[in-house]
Amino acid sequence: MGRTEGEEAMMDFNSTSSISGQITALVDAGMQRARAQQSARQYLGASRLGAACERALQFEYAKAPVDHGRDTPGRMLRIFERGHVMEDCMVAWLRDAGFDLRTRRADGEQFGFSVSDGRLQGHIDGVIVDGPEGFAYPALWENKCLGMKSWRELEKNRLAVAKPVYAAQVAIYQAYLELHEHPAIFTALNADTMEIYTEAVPFDAALAQRMSDRAVKVITATEAGELLPRAFHDSTHFECRMCAWQDRCWRKKA
Repeated sequence: MGRTEGEEAMMDFNSTSSISGQITALVDAGMQRARAQQSARQYLGASRLGAACERALQFEYAKAPVDHGRDTPGRMLRIFERGHVMEDCMVAWLRDAGFDLRTRRADGEQFGFSVSDGRLQGHIDGVIVDGPEGFAYPALWENKCLGMKSWRELEKNRLAVAKPVYAAQVAIYQAYLELHEHPAIFTALNADTMEIYTEAVPFDAALAQRMSDRAVKVITATEAGELLPRAFHDSTHFECRMCAWQDRCWRKKA
């Protein structure tokens, strides 16, 4: 017996793909609403200073509206949230392993720094003040949760080569929080296999200085209304294609 039109519609509504699409759309919308209610960052984040393009940092610092259709998709918001959740897991695991890891100040706020009248700020994952033998304390602790490809690249080439943005973040955090005497402890969790990569990262004073100088350059130029040069000469470069301000940037001649 053939199905009626209404039965066909019901079958389609209850199909796996339809339900997945509906739930995903609802979750995405909810996450976007929650994100929209968060206070906008009023400073240049130190964690971003190692990014390839100084002009993109300007757009970020100036809170320039992103291009139409370039809002952060729900899938990426879930990846960000996964990073926060896995960071909490790493905190618990390291403490269970005997590390005295502090992630909050006595007043409950994150450890961090604010310079240039609050224009440049950074918030660290934590400080390890004591623990098992074989490590030097106190040490800056930074953690990331990475997909398989990124994690394997990190394991093969180490932080400075595989993830220069993270290396810059570690260096400037060590400098401004005066945690440069001992190597930072950088951990990365493989989101697919749950393997843990760990690297002791000595303080790179030259890198920290370059990033500090870069922050001054980006802030000064932005507040003066000057656009810094693009990092790339072709709008089809993959970094440009991934940039939320690609159209805005390339509408300008320089």
